[in-house]
Amino acid sequence: MPIVVNGQTIETDEEGYLANRTEWNEDIAKEMARVDNCELSQNHWEVINFLREYYEEYQIAPAVRVLTKAIGKKLGPDKGNSKYLYELFPYGPAKQACKYAGLPKPTGCV
Repeated sequence: MPIVVNGQTIETDEEGYLANRTEWNEDIAKEMARVDNCELSQNHWEVINFLREYYEEYQIAPAVRVLTKAIGKKLGPDKGNSKYLYELFPYGPAKQACKYAGLPKPTGCV
């Protein structure tokens, strides 16, 4: 199911994850969020950028428990909790944030 961003067709899988993660850019993230009726705030970008850095380092998208712990370490306990992350990403912090970050679906997510 492709999406069109700035006149360019971007291939995604049946769940909306990028087929080719090297095509990712912020406009693609914004379009994916728009499709989900989500407006990306600075707080969203913090999590998205964190996930991209995590993936670069470990070559894996973290499951939600790992994500919550790691964000708590980096951004503080007020942001490293599932209530905060679910407010930002109601469809599941790991799944939805990884999709916007142009990463593969996290392992352990159903």
